[in-house]
Amino acid sequence: MNLPVFSKLAEVNRPEQFALLEYATEMFARSDAVTHLLVRGSLARGTADRLSDVDFVVGVKDSLFDEFVSVLDPLITTGLGGILPGWRDTIVGNMGGLGYVYLVGWAGHLQQLDLYLAPASCIGQVQEHAVCQPIFTRDPAAVYEPAPNVAQFVADTRSSPRSCEELLVEALVIGYLIRKRITRGQEFIAYSEAFLFNTAAKNLIKAALAPLSTFYGWYQLKEEIGTTPIGRECLSHLTALISAPAIPTVASLTERLNRVFAVANIVAPEAVDNLKEAIDAYRYYLELT
Repeated sequence: MNLPVFSKLAEVNRPEQFALLEYATEMFARSDAVTHLLVRGSLARGTADRLSDVDFVVGVKDSLFDEFVSVLDPLITTGLGGILPGWRDTIVGNMGGLGYVYLVGWAGHLQQLDLYLAPASCIGQVQEHAVCQPIFTRDPAAVYEPAPNVAQFVADTRSSPRSCEELLVEALVIGYLIRKRITRGQEFIAYSEAFLFNTAAKNLIKAALAPLSTFYGWYQLKEEIGTTPIGRECLSHLTALISAPAIPTVASLTERLNRVFAVANIVAPEAVDNLKEAIDAYRYYLELT
């Protein structure tokens, strides 16, 4: 473990998130599957503030990559206090691995933990595309050969359809991101993330009511969804979402979230029930921020 890097980061940054960074590093380093840990983003650049996320790259042995992905949610929940399953990040660039965003209850606040899981054979590719601070390498002299099926596993995971539960998690995570942008006064980014939020709501409706749709994006929604009372009610909520202020406010974000919960209760009550405790925790922490 690269303790001098920790010391340097702590001296420059001293954010509240540093304790989470250190604890998560120790947790991941205990796994024999983990080969590398790198810090990305504002913590690595020394520009973090109290709202910055903890941005990790986790290198995993190629042969154990799919297994590690399968246990990631319970690991974050039990080890770090994750309140929601991870959102499979659709924004992060493709560097040969998979990105996930977790919301973690830490020291009385909600913290954002961005994890990019990379097969060990792709760590060099990650370092070429992102500013990283390496903090742990299991065997610096080792040569990590790609496993035959790891690239296909990553491609299949990235392209797999998302369930209603996953889409609800996506909306909640993006809602948290918007709240941070509002607090920081980042109107342009809040505007772009509001569109992502609305898209997650639309995708939730389509996944539940038109799972076999062959139409792209926002096409043919009235024709596919609006033929039943439930569908028309959902499209009414979606119309309200896209008619909300383009640059979100705290009040309009609260309204957006309430509409997504309403839609989810209509089309995917099982997903809401499965996430009941997580949603309660999300509401609790969002009121504190």
